[in-house]
Amino acid sequence: MGRIGIIGGSGFYALPDLKVKEEIALETPWGMPSRPLVVADFAGREVVFLARHGKGHRLLPHEVNYRANIAALAHVGCREVFAFSAVGSLREELAPLDFVLPDQVIDRTRARASTFFGEGVAGHVAFADPYCGRLADVAAAAGAELGIAMHRGETLVCIEGPTFSTRAESRLYRSWGAGVINMSAQPEARLAREAELCYCLICMVTDYDCWRSESEDVDVGVILDNLGKNTRAAAQLLRGIAERAAGERTCACGAAARKAIITAAAERDRRQEERLRYVLGDVLGGETKGA
Repeated sequence: MGRIGIIGGSGFYALPDLKVKEEIALETPWGMPSRPLVVADFAGREVVFLARHGKGHRLLPHEVNYRANIAALAHVGCREVFAFSAVGSLREELAPLDFVLPDQVIDRTRARASTFFGEGVAGHVAFADPYCGRLADVAAAAGAELGIAMHRGETLVCIEGPTFSTRAESRLYRSWGAGVINMSAQPEARLAREAELCYCLICMVTDYDCWRSESEDVDVGVILDNLGKNTRAAAQLLRGIAERAAGERTCACGAAARKAIITAAAERDRRQEERLRYVLGDVLGGETKGA
């Protein structure tokens, strides 16, 4: 049973009731994570907590070193990752303070390193279903027991930021059938799939974006107020998740990269191959994840 990775999003910089065992400050081949990893006991499971935006939220979404964050979690033995993120709603029925478990994503980011592959080792993983349905079932069951309003079957739009959308953009995304919007869902999910992690994104609705004429435009003050309320519910939800997560990977996430690399072994860049072993050692041979 591997460790559970927890990525805290906006307003979620620490997890209450953790029995901290150690902090790990490690440098990955792609640099430093947003902050040291916190290894702790929580609800009978060993978890590894990482604040996506760093201590006190010092990193904008496009400044986050997503490759280092995911690589670090994989390297210390996490196999399942529950990531939290604040989102705006693009649908009337997805109200502020509700939770959403999206099953699809539209990537509108432009300037972020989005893959571990390249630089002499080409690889392509399947990403048709970007989030682990097995973990989403676990989160949904925990939410139902707590009476948390939790929606499924939604599409998330991830924008570059750091400004919020224009009114025209918000209406465009609604016309695409998207349900929620944020700035940090990508490339986090793509990298988790490449690293063969089960990854579930748990969205906390804070506002109605700017499409809704009867609402005020997106305001950081309102967002922060709702984030505080959502974070308290998220802590309860995580306890239920930790108690239910069995660690039995019956999904396909754990073999996502097995046939991804197409560069012939003799032609691979050796330096890049060594970097990839940090997260895919059991695929490439040599040093393994969790070493």
